[in-house]
Amino acid sequence: MGNKMGNPFKETSNLYLVVIGVLVAGIAYFDLLLGFLGLFLLIGLIVYNWLTDRAKARKWKKYVEAISTNIDSAARYAVFNLPVPLVVIDFDGKINWYNSKFTDMVTEKSVMGKSILNLVPTLILEQFKNNEQQEGVRIGDKSYNVFANMVNLEDDNPQNSVIMLYWFDVTAYTKLKKHYDEEKPVLALINVDNFEDVMNETKEDKIPFVSSEIEKRINLWATRMNGIIKRYQNDKYIVLFESKFIENLEAKRFSILDEIREIDVGNRIPVTLSIGIGVNGATPAALEEDAYACLELALGRGGDQAVIRKKNTFEFYGGKTKAVEKRNRVKARVIAHGFRSLIDESSKVFVMGHKSPDMDSFGSALGVYRCIINRGKEAFIVLNEVNEGIQMVYNTIKDKEIYKIITSAQALELVDDQSMVVVVDTHKPSLTECPEIIEATDRVVLIDHHRRSTEFIDKAVLKYMEPYASSTSELVTEIHQYMENKQRIDKEEADALLAGITVDTKNFSLKTGVRTFDAAAYLRRQGADTTRVRQLFQDDLQTFIDKAAIVGTAIRYNDNIAISTSDIQSESIQLIAAQAADDLLDIKGINASFVIAQKTDGTVFISGRSLGDINVQIILERLGGGGHLEVAGAQFTGMNIEMVKSNLINSIDQYFKEGAKS
Repeated sequence: MGNKMGNPFKETSNLYLVVIGVLVAGIAYFDLLLGFLGLFLLIGLIVYNWLTDRAKARKWKKYVEAISTNIDSAARYAVFNLPVPLVVIDFDGKINWYNSKFTDMVTEKSVMGKSILNLVPTLILEQFKNNEQQEGVRIGDKSYNVFANMVNLEDDNPQNSVIMLYWFDVTAYTKLKKHYDEEKPVLALINVDNFEDVMNETKEDKIPFVSSEIEKRINLWATRMNGIIKRYQNDKYIVLFESKFIENLEAKRFSILDEIREIDVGNRIPVTLSIGIGVNGATPAALEEDAYACLELALGRGGDQAVIRKKNTFEFYGGKTKAVEKRNRVKARVIAHGFRSLIDESSKVFVMGHKSPDMDSFGSALGVYRCIINRGKEAFIVLNEVNEGIQMVYNTIKDKEIYKIITSAQALELVDDQSMVVVVDTHKPSLTECPEIIEATDRVVLIDHHRRSTEFIDKAVLKYMEPYASSTSELVTEIHQYMENKQRIDKEEADALLAGITVDTKNFSLKTGVRTFDAAAYLRRQGADTTRVRQLFQDDLQTFIDKAAIVGTAIRYNDNIAISTSDIQSESIQLIAAQAADDLLDIKGINASFVIAQKTDGTVFISGRSLGDINVQIILERLGGGGHLEVAGAQFTGMNIEMVKSNLINSIDQYFKEGAKS
């Protein structure tokens, strides 16, 4: 029950009448006549008091009613003449009432009974049912923030409610915010990937023309955006411009990358750029930090691309060409010397590759293991399971006491604050055999040949990432040559490293350079035998049959892409699928292949391969995978093969829609 308001002007007289009654009774005790007279007067007072109370009550009621009427009139006037648009809708969005400002806001004048969604399709009714506001609702050329207030008409029936929507015009604020966003500074760091190589391969009389053309095109690119540009090294530039030009750059997919690559004024090899762009930094220092991180990411992915950092995501453009091989091995020597010092300073060293290791991962781990024990330090290889891909190599070393192969659980028990972890053939912590051990020590060394992705081991104190390299085994072989004056390596380790190079180059047919053959020649001199290596890749009859079945179910897509799906249940299905993807590239007219299959634990995966004309890394990155231009993969949980195939086709279509060519 609600509280009732009493009359504040009413005087309480009952107490006085009681006192008078007591006095009259006292008088009557002594004088009966006077007592009767007093009683008569008392009755008169009581009647008078009753009559005056009723009169005052009527006056108070009229006063209160007058005030209520005024308040109701004021409330109605305030609602009808509210300076902001107001509309009342039911739970289905039907309009029950509106004020004049609302009809001024919308184009239609007769809106009673119509659905609010017919007038403003962008509204989300579910938000209003939770009393949540909706911002940036566009009506014509104006923008509104809409606030909701739900009113229950019946306490015992929550469904019988209406929603009052208040519309606040924020057009001026929106325009100001847009203007601010467009004028925010953007910092771009530009690096000419192969400046020295281009100049070394250009005739001396043509060098000034090449250098001038590079600078001319970069300056013209900055001028188009009214930006300022400064070259601070021969191959490095910094550009500052407004963020409103970002949308146009993205629409053209950073055409400057193509323009630079087309330079032909006497240079024998094409020029490529890497661009890192910081957009949302709160301060100039933050902008520079973001731009540098993007540039480092672009270089780690092989160069010839632009990377933009937007809040917590990265956008990639370009990456159309293969990473250019660097013939100078100075970096390998510097890395080897730094690696040697870190080994000497560590109490013990743990080496690990990625989960479900392949020949390159396990072979490079064995190569690093040899570098460590040659320095007289205790080393361990972290390996949780042996799959078909490395079974043959594992069998050659498993009985030798020199090799200490442990599980993740054992590694976590042995690690201490002076230990070092070496990660090979992956740079994603989530894909390593034991991600926890990376956090358990401050000494982490990273050796990988894959193009860098957004997930990265940031705490690595020494990084050797070269996307141009054929394999991680190639990089480890080069490091091994500079570790000691007198190199020592067992034939089993040499075989494993050569096998790693062989499997990632598809028998030296893809992604091979001068340094690839130099590494293979060095391993051959150290005792590697090509016959033994070939035997490491021999399949049993069932594997051969399964691989043939996958190849047999392949379909052509866009004429030059082969897509195959498989429901084969096998412990080694990943190896079989990868080999089948390789074999599909032997079909005439096929430039890229994808094999989709399911592991025994229900995980669906894609193995992607390319001859180089189609970038399978970009295609599979959209699906959460990664790799590099010619070899990439992706894994999915909670999805079936058909769903993954549909997503793959959409990604391929998007790749060609954007005009990306490898």
